Amino acid sequence: MRLVIVSNRVTIPDRHEKAAAGGLAVALREALETRGGLWFGWSGNVVESDANAVRTVQRGKVTYAVTDLTEAERQTYYLGFSNRALWPNMHYRLGLTEFSRTDYAGYLAVNRRFAKALIALLEPDDVVWIHDYHLIPLAAELRRRGVRNRIGYFHHIPWPPAEVFGALPFSATLISTMAAYDLVGVQTVVDVRNLVSGLVALCGAKVDGDHVKVGRRETIVQAFPIGIDVEAFRKLAAASERAATRPIKTTKETLGERKLVIGVDRLDYSKGIVQRLEAFGQFLRNHPEQRGRVGLLQIAPPSRSDVPEYAELDRQSDEVAGRLNAALGEFDWTPIRVVKKAYSRNALAGFYRRAQVGLVTPMRDGMNLVAKEYVAAQDPADPGVLVLSRFAGAAQQMGEALIVNPYDTHEVAEAIRTALAMPKSERIRRFERLYATISATDIGWWTHRYLQALSGIELAGAESAPANPQRRRPVARKKAPMSAVPKSDGSNPAKPRPKPRAAKTTPVSRPA
Repeated sequence: MRLVIVSNRVTIPDRHEKAAAGGLAVALREALETRGGLWFGWSGNVVESDANAVRTVQRGKVTYAVTDLTEAERQTYYLGFSNRALWPNMHYRLGLTEFSRTDYAGYLAVNRRFAKALIALLEPDDVVWIHDYHLIPLAAELRRRGVRNRIGYFHHIPWPPAEVFGALPFSATLISTMAAYDLVGVQTVVDVRNLVSGLVALCGAKVDGDHVKVGRRETIVQAFPIGIDVEAFRKLAAASERAATRPIKTTKETLGERKLVIGVDRLDYSKGIVQRLEAFGQFLRNHPEQRGRVGLLQIAPPSRSDVPEYAELDRQSDEVAGRLNAALGEFDWTPIRVVKKAYSRNALAGFYRRAQVGLVTPMRDGMNLVAKEYVAAQDPADPGVLVLSRFAGAAQQMGEALIVNPYDTHEVAEAIRTALAMPKSERIRRFERLYATISATDIGWWTHRYLQALSGIELAGAESAPANPQRRRPVARKKAPMSAVPKSDGSNPAKPRPKPRAAKTTPVSRPA
């Protein structure tokens, strides 16, 4: 069976490009290379006309198929409904959710156009894997046109409670299209509960375990917590320390013996950057003896700068950092540095390894892979401490972090103090457990596990609906062998890859 991946954006790799370590795109590309397949989506280009054309490029065993958007489609489908209605709503931000019937119509129209273009590329035994909130109704459009293939969907961001999602006009119509998928994957069991309760409340769905029936169609909803390429990122961090690239050397020279707290996020209101800056300022006010001894580096590359809410966040973060630096800084010490540019993965790995505290405090996040990257980058002999928001999906897996409420600046401030004062033995203990967790549930495990589950669903009926899908028992969870954890003496034995469960099993009712 060929694998077909559909995502909002598709970047065609250069013929001589070497894959960067880690990342979802790399994992999906590897899955396609293994099975042979097709990757379809928006090219990222905006054209005045002829946006319907599909261009295909072959790279090894992978066919990349891309189409352009018109400016009107970009405004309605992408900037409009996807990022000014769905994105804030799914991050529980009703006050920022802006609905426009024109945007919604454009969103549906692009999904219809994508479905029409994709059908011409599909083969009868293809397995289709659709990614994220831009493309929620795509399977329903494919089914409407007679597609019977297995179709799965993975939702990378949070799914909100029915009361929040239901505030969106046409929410019942949109959520009902989830039933067109054979398998819906989300990040956490909280997201499973929210999505299923939404299907029940808004569509009158019938639920039997993880099987949800809406009308004549039945889908399976499960949690698949996404991971990173842990081993590759660990090696990248160790190599960056030895290489001492210019950003790392400059950071070391600037800091001297001072300690470093780091935050790395896109400039997005869901990441809690302004609240994080305020919490660091609160930490310095509460503990004046720490002034001049520690600094915060917040890396925040801009995103969606043509959306007004993001432009306002850009201004606000500058204002808060400037105010705190003026009030708390000294002539030879700036407590907060906000850098609004993107860095390479090599540089980020080096920054993580240098930092004594990783400050990952989103107001709401589907998973947050920065938390996992920070742990993977640490020196096993002298690791830093992760401070993690309880509202990040990663908190359900990474209980050895210092879990905080990002809305409480005093609580975050005290967690920073605790992290900086934590004894080495305690830091090593927490690191080893965290590393074991992220190593056992890495990106390869996630990809294989999802595709096994999707491939194992028995299809029946004219609409490809699993009329009587085989009930499957929960997966018994294994802890990662301690041999997979880098030792505090600096040695790093080869990490055994945990075997994914067979396709006949389902995820348990809590994240792995």
